[in-house]
Amino acid sequence: MRRAAAVRVLGTLCLLAALTTVGFTAPDERRGDQLTFSDGAGVQRTITTAGSFDVDNPFFQSLGTNGRSCFTCHQPDQAWTVTPARIRERFEQTRGRDPIFRANDGSTCQDADISTTGKRRAAFSLLLSKGLIRVGLAVPANAEFTITDVDDPYYCGAPLSEASMFRRPLPSTNLGFLSTVMWDGRETVKGQSIRDDLATQANDATTGHAQGAPLTSGQAADIVEFELGLFTAQSRDHGAGSLHAHGAEGGPRQLSGQAFCIGVNDPLNILPVMPGACDKPSGGLNPNVFTLFSAWKQDESQERRAIARGEKLFNTRAFVIDNVGGLNRDAGDPLAGPFSGTCTVCHDTPNAGNHSISMPLNIGLTDESRRTPDLPLYYIKNNATGQTVTTTDPGRAMVTGKWSDIGKFKGPVLRALAARAPYFHNGSAAALEDVVDFYNTRFNIGLTQREEADLVAFLNAL
Repeated sequence: MRRAAAVRVLGTLCLLAALTTVGFTAPDERRGDQLTFSDGAGVQRTITTAGSFDVDNPFFQSLGTNGRSCFTCHQPDQAWTVTPARIRERFEQTRGRDPIFRANDGSTCQDADISTTGKRRAAFSLLLSKGLIRVGLAVPANAEFTITDVDDPYYCGAPLSEASMFRRPLPSTNLGFLSTVMWDGRETVKGQSIRDDLATQANDATTGHAQGAPLTSGQAADIVEFELGLFTAQSRDHGAGSLHAHGAEGGPRQLSGQAFCIGVNDPLNILPVMPGACDKPSGGLNPNVFTLFSAWKQDESQERRAIARGEKLFNTRAFVIDNVGGLNRDAGDPLAGPFSGTCTVCHDTPNAGNHSISMPLNIGLTDESRRTPDLPLYYIKNNATGQTVTTTDPGRAMVTGKWSDIGKFKGPVLRALAARAPYFHNGSAAALEDVVDFYNTRFNIGLTQREEADLVAFLNAL
């Protein structure tokens, strides 16, 4: 009881801190249903459609045995995830005893020795450097593959029948745009509503991350209701000023009014049979997914013009899309061979930027060529063909057991990016410049220096 009360107090203090002055202008007036925080690009803001932020919600309560709550890894000043810089602050303030530092999944090895400050610093190295949580999963029964070896920099000694994957906690905001829950979609059940998927995820997080008993149906429903009421986006830019002024449509309040249904604007015209799906197929892709800053194309401010140019590039710059697992690489993929497309082929949800159907893809992020020394490397063999592959994260394959799903992940919602570096599921892109550079190289887009800068300006404004 005392611990739960302390977490509620901490949550209240954090939310109240958001009401400090950050240079409001007329379009940015204070309201009781919003939280505002400074970040590296300007200011990000969260609103709640509930009218006010309920700090007594189970989201803020320690419902397990190790002091953690949802709030431990989903903090509003970091766009409802956690960032390495703030995690390091928590380590220094508590000498590594903050609830986020728990050896069941925060350490590089399961149940690592955390008996001293030095040992805790070593054990939580990936959490401190990249904000990564360890996700341990067993190879599914009847999987089409076998893990034959692992190059583990931490010498954890885990059996080859399981794998530890290191991933960024996804934001617990803007969830109304989801078509898939979790990076690997393991909480998404075919034909089930996203609301139900989120309730399952909340329960699994409580029994797993918090090492607690299962939630009651009421607790799970309350957490999901709180999360679905949150909308977060960049609200101000250091150079451009308010992102919902001079005809622009940025910021969370505009985002909260954005229509969405599962399958909207899907380029493959796929319509899943499930609650929340659109009434009819999309009819194909409208590449103009983001329509927030077109009013700034001729603005007197060079910073606003740069954001508008970046938005146009994201929507319309064509390049060859090839060898993407889940799209056009394998025999069972919906498309055959390379084709010309834009960023919005995969980031098709209007003004949110995730994929509007559940469609995990492999764009090469876990290839051995991109491995960094701090991540394990798994050697995997196809049981039927003997083919081998090396990867830092088997991805969705650890859920389905399918060989073709190795290295596949969903694309996240692209709003409030500036507040939540690093990027990609494994934190491999330290800044948005690195994200743009990855795509420019991976797909040979041929961006100029100014175009790269414009894309970064646009992404920072989301």
